Amino acid sequence: MFQIGKTIVSEDILEKDFVCNLSACHGACCVDGDAGAPLNEAETKILEDIYTKVKPFLRPEGIAAIEAQGPWVTGSDGTLETPLIDNKDCAYVIFDGKTALCGIEQAYNQGLVDWKKPVSCHLYPVRVKDFSSFAAVNYDRWDICDDACTLGKELEVPVYRFVKEALIRRFGADWYAELEKVADELKAQPKGKNRR
Repeated sequence: MFQIGKTIVSEDILEKDFVCNLSACHGACCVDGDAGAPLNEAETKILEDIYTKVKPFLRPEGIAAIEAQGPWVTGSDGTLETPLIDNKDCAYVIFDGKTALCGIEQAYNQGLVDWKKPVSCHLYPVRVKDFSSFAAVNYDRWDICDDACTLGKELEVPVYRFVKEALIRRFGADWYAELEKVADELKAQPKGKNRR
């Protein structure tokens, strides 16, 4: 672990490789699991504001889930998250053949909204946990992403580079520049040497 500003960062995001392989996983992270995508408070307001623009992209069952539960919900552990369809798919999931995509992102790609998707989705496989005085930035290993790890290794793309845009969106360009410096320092160190 190392510190950048008010964040504590896992070295895994520098050392592990990752590139989403949708042709292999078909977007399973949007339909598997037992909770919706984590949201922050500002994002709940955004979802309320953009729902009517996103709605035409959604499946009937997604619309029904959102209209029954709201554009966001409070999870069993008190976290804010996207609603689910029958405790499975995220309500904002749409499909292109067998592949799960994000209805919000489709509206964004069409220029109808200026918010790409929840930052937690954009950051995945990085997860951020906010505490009162700092945020923990960790790599979330999930077996449904094994193909993404394999592809990342083949292409030699570390996690932090794969989610560069999302990390900048969450923490800013200066923070990301600091992260790159740490990554370069770690690469330059001989194997087995104590790291910061």
